[in-house]
Amino acid sequence: MTGKLGKILIVDDEEIIRALLKRRLSSDGYHCQEAGSAEEALEKLRGDTVELAILDIKMPGKTGVELLPEIKANYPDIAIIMATAVTNTSIAIQCMKQGAYDYVIKPFDMDEIILSVERALETRRLELEIRNYQQYLEQRVEEQTSRVRASFLKAITSLAYALEAKDHYTSGHSQRVSHISVVIARELDLPQDDVERIRLAGLVHDIGKMGVKELVLNKPGCLSEEEFQHVKYHPAMGEHILTPIVDDEEILMIVRYHHERYDGQGYPDGLSGEQIPLGARIMAVADSYDAMISERPYRSAMSSKKAYSEIARGRGTQYSPEVVDAFMRIGKLELLSPDVVTSGAKEMSD
Repeated sequence: MTGKLGKILIVDDEEIIRALLKRRLSSDGYHCQEAGSAEEALEKLRGDTVELAILDIKMPGKTGVELLPEIKANYPDIAIIMATAVTNTSIAIQCMKQGAYDYVIKPFDMDEIILSVERALETRRLELEIRNYQQYLEQRVEEQTSRVRASFLKAITSLAYALEAKDHYTSGHSQRVSHISVVIARELDLPQDDVERIRLAGLVHDIGKMGVKELVLNKPGCLSEEEFQHVKYHPAMGEHILTPIVDDEEILMIVRYHHERYDGQGYPDGLSGEQIPLGARIMAVADSYDAMISERPYRSAMSSKKAYSEIARGRGTQYSPEVVDAFMRIGKLELLSPDVVTSGAKEMSD
């Protein structure tokens, strides 16, 4: 026979037992190797691929009971059958709880051994097929997720551009706020997944302004109380617009809460302190800073120095102290000057 059915390692300190098993298994088409000790068995496993091992429970030195967990730890795909005397069946059953497939009793019934080997190898084959199929499915899901993510990013970008086309005074604002927010998030050493959510939320944080009247958005003077209430609805409107296409609660909460104040005097829900998600607290600072240094229909742009002072003045009232502190550390390094912010926004849109 050519041994096409599989490779089996027979581990037993008695040479006659090994020879008996090898002769019968080989005649049934299995390729067999022998090892007279646990150490020899480990050496054989290091040098060849084995699908099944038959381990004698009682051997001098390291026993089969001790060898079993070592094989399962280093070669988890190997099926294991324990060989035992009748008096050791309780130990054999304990071995099965540790990962052995079956046990056979000495003196051997060769037909029983063949049947046990066949079943063990078939179980091993099915387990490997299931695992490979699961890996295939995971890969397909990952590929599908990547395609969905790409479509989502395109939708996000289109929405942001649609908003800015409606209000030329805020052209580039979303990209700049996204960029500044990312810089602050990295200064706070947030995990990359959180940084990415903040980046995406920044691109659409003002998308709710699509529901705001153009006359109000572009009004050159002060807003009336009614007009201001109309504008204040845009964070909640933004969440409403994005909910059907954004399957990420954190991004939606950043959009909804980026106008909340640390002292609880913000909108739309009057949250305060740590009730406000960190991403929204970061975006509140980034949004305010970019608004301050930008031209608006109702006022001229501030200098960066003046904008820094205004952000610092709002520490603990309008803005989260830890976010302001991070922003100021970055500001001292001059990483948020108008030119850098503008170039950062351009890099993100390219």
